[in-house]
Amino acid sequence: MAVKAVLRYARISPRKARVVADMIRGKDVEEAFNILRFTPKRGARIIEKLLKSAVANAEASPDIEDVDALYVKRIYVDQGPMLKRIRPRAMGRAYLVRKKLSHITIELDERR
Repeated sequence: MAVKAVLRYARISPRKARVVADMIRGKDVEEAFNILRFTPKRGARIIEKLLKSAVANAEASPDIEDVDALYVKRIYVDQGPMLKRIRPRAMGRAYLVRKKLSHITIELDERR
């Protein structure tokens, strides 16, 4: 039985978060932690924190027997709503800045 952790409204664009998510998909949890710890991207810190939450959910779940046998079954990053901000430009014009948000979901399962 898979356990899940969801982070909504993460303040990182989905495109940047997907680069990090693709690195750990299908890996064992320990290997995923090592990859995230040594990845110099901002999304790595966010996803590492979410992975810790998913492992804690697995420890609390009665369906998971061996926490050491967990692997990242699914991880996906969806687009959240956009924060729209206005920057002043030359000659009285305005420039729209779109700050993108992400919804990140991790599912862990046991290797059989």
